Amino acid sequence: MGSRRVVVTAGVLAALASVPAGGVAAASAYAVTGLNVSTDVTGADRAAKAGDGTGRLLFRFKDPRITESSGLAVSPTHKDVYYTHNDSGAGPQFYAVGPDGGTLATFTIAGAGARDWEAMAASVDPATGQSFLWFADIGDNLNGGWPDYSIYKVPEPKKMADATVHATRYRFKYKDGNRNAEGIMVHPKTGRLYVVSKEFAGSIYAAPEKLRTDKVNILRRVGPAPIMATDAAYAPDGSSFVIRTYFSASLYRAPGDLIGRVTMPALDQAESITYTRDGRFLLTGTEGTSSPVYSVPLPASALPERAAPAPARTSGGTPTRVAAAPDASASHAAAGSGDGDGGVPAGVIALWLGVALGATGIIAVLARRVG
Repeated sequence: MGSRRVVVTAGVLAALASVPAGGVAAASAYAVTGLNVSTDVTGADRAAKAGDGTGRLLFRFKDPRITESSGLAVSPTHKDVYYTHNDSGAGPQFYAVGPDGGTLATFTIAGAGARDWEAMAASVDPATGQSFLWFADIGDNLNGGWPDYSIYKVPEPKKMADATVHATRYRFKYKDGNRNAEGIMVHPKTGRLYVVSKEFAGSIYAAPEKLRTDKVNILRRVGPAPIMATDAAYAPDGSSFVIRTYFSASLYRAPGDLIGRVTMPALDQAESITYTRDGRFLLTGTEGTSSPVYSVPLPASALPERAAPAPARTSGGTPTRVAAAPDASASHAAAGSGDGDGGVPAGVIALWLGVALGATGIIAVLARRVG
């Protein structure tokens, strides 16, 4: 996340983003007086094992080098292989991890920078069947302080053994001004890249249909995103996508077309999200040493009619698109819950900002007393 810890103000906003409009007042009072909205991971483990419906613990990263897992992807071709990378302060490396959380291989990207890696994605070229991994150096805690941003595209390694790999680098700028972002996703059918910004009024940005290496590519806004989005991913069949925030996840059929929200396990700092290969579960992770990855079932409204087949190197196949079964109640709830900006009414956003300012004032007073 760049700063590596959620400051109180950001934590307050993240907590409120998960609360329905009717409960905002009570949550606001709690957030301001408690000044602590984080939950402990151990508690999340207990809840998951108790079967509270929010998911189950899949594994914990065992590698002591994985201290700030910020991106997560499932291999499109290797069974039970997961990829992750650290956040800012680490080198241009990523890790292949097995189903028990143990590291299978460490890969270094030759010639790449790692200013503030915040997200990754996996994709398969529909034309060739070649699988790729994408790494996004898109974090910007100065909200526009960098001249441009880089995303690296790497052919997925064929062998799970330590190696140096080579990437294609693409540079980006936003059409409406640079900003902080922590989510990328690649459409499995078109191969188009999208970036999701992390802001109070977040947005989804589409990259050009054809990316260029000889010039800066322009990202253009195509829809709203929830407040403080920390990651995003497309379903394997392309029928929907998910955007993660600190305390929940939102599912969409298309930008602005909300299916509904999914309860996520309580985490200290939710950072990553992706789909399983069959498109029926979400995987979500956080930061820290021995950090956990959880598996969360998707609601019926977001499930494919049949499991999307996983592509294999031998066949070069890609998943067949299957339309998600519509859920009228979820659609109506989404339509009536907000103003089209991630389901958050403008009045609630104003309240959140007020709470944030109040919390900031309290922090300032405490800081003066301590000093």
